[in-house]
Amino acid sequence: MRYRVPLAMLLAPLLVAGCTAEPVASGADASPTTTPSPTAPAVDYTIWQAGRSNPIADPIYPARGTDALDVLHYGLEFDWAPATKTLTGTATLRLRPTKDAAALVLDFMPYQVDGATLDGSTVTATVAKEKLTVAAPVVTDKPVTLVVKYHGTPKTTPMPSHRKDVEDLGLTITKEGGLWTMQEPFGAFTWYPANDQTSDEALYDIQVTVPTGWSAIASGTPAGQSGNTFTYRSADPVATYLTTLAVGKYQKLTAKGPRGVPLTYWYRKGADDKLLPYLKRSPEYLAWLEKKFGPYPFPSGGVVVVDSGSGMETQQMITMGRKIENTKARRDRWGTDLLHEYAHQWFGDSVTPTTWTDLWLNEGWANYAQDLHVQETQQLSDASLDRYLRDADAALRKKLGPPGKPNPKNFAEGNVYVCPEAMLHEIHNQLGDKKFFALARAWVQEQRNTQQDRASFIAFVNKQTGRDFTKLINTWLDSKTTPKSITVR
Repeated sequence: MRYRVPLAMLLAPLLVAGCTAEPVASGADASPTTTPSPTAPAVDYTIWQAGRSNPIADPIYPARGTDALDVLHYGLEFDWAPATKTLTGTATLRLRPTKDAAALVLDFMPYQVDGATLDGSTVTATVAKEKLTVAAPVVTDKPVTLVVKYHGTPKTTPMPSHRKDVEDLGLTITKEGGLWTMQEPFGAFTWYPANDQTSDEALYDIQVTVPTGWSAIASGTPAGQSGNTFTYRSADPVATYLTTLAVGKYQKLTAKGPRGVPLTYWYRKGADDKLLPYLKRSPEYLAWLEKKFGPYPFPSGGVVVVDSGSGMETQQMITMGRKIENTKARRDRWGTDLLHEYAHQWFGDSVTPTTWTDLWLNEGWANYAQDLHVQETQQLSDASLDRYLRDADAALRKKLGPPGKPNPKNFAEGNVYVCPEAMLHEIHNQLGDKKFFALARAWVQEQRNTQQDRASFIAFVNKQTGRDFTKLINTWLDSKTTPKSITVR
């Protein structure tokens, strides 16, 4: 997600100053067709092992998610009826319990549950206080299949932030009866039963049926359209906050990115015409990012434009708000924000923070990539970038505190963007271009499809550089004031 206010105001002086892999088998058709026997499992769960995680309780938002379950795969089937604003869903979850428990508990909005089964047997499933409870015992490391059928009108959930460019989280209904969603740090539970936390990534198959003349867009790789049903598949693991769904009367445009990576842009004719030049620059943005950080980490990419004032790095299908400020005073604001979200495909999507304590690990890198691109394309001096980062860092630490100790009420505010960016800039200055970008490329390529935290980042930096950056990194993440330069020998 891109931080916009007040960072946009702080960035203004800088601007003025000069400035396909074949998917693994998944979904219903991946299950064996042979009749199960006492010596063979009914379901071969090994085909979803790429979705295996080691969930831990999130210390920032402990009410969301659980460390008792590891979702291996979500099979989601939806039917959207705009006239009645009714979402009908069937969610098939392949689950690995990580603890013995008397019941399964997942995050879920209070939809009407029409039925549920566990390994084919009918079970009682109730929804209360945004939790789905399935009354059936489970055993550690013995995978099960949960199927939940439900319907209802989507509702959003409040965003725990004071930012001015964000709306309520989760599945949102548009004036014309369409849908869109952004859900960082949570909100996937507003449209499907989910273990809604960063440390549990899973594989996905999403199938959406819409009225004639409408389109459905979701995260993952497009896997075909049959009539009015659109299908998407994620063969790389995805955190719940990085999934997306949009429904509307969209136009579709396709392109090729670096190395032939297929790209798809979804936009509204007329309403989004002025944004087309930025969408069409996607191959250019990706080529620049590949030069800095190595190959784009997924088999496809794209952008869907929605009725929002923000942008979100939803995996393989970025969700961009058409209301993002794009005036002459903020030159190419929409385009630079789009590059920021593309940068997140490396930082945040392919390499995901274990908990929301380390949101800085996403946003610091993406913000730095964005500002390096601005510096390069606007031919700004290093001195102007240094000055901007230190001034902005000082103001944001004073207002919001250090980036390594985020306040749950101030999610994704400026300190977790600019302050870690300033830290990365300090490391960059000490290593030089060649060693710094070698470090960046190694980090994202070697940690692909994993969850990481501060400790693992420090250990990686120290090993990669042969120098001890521990004090520098901890000081930048924990100091209440902008640190003085710390030279690392």
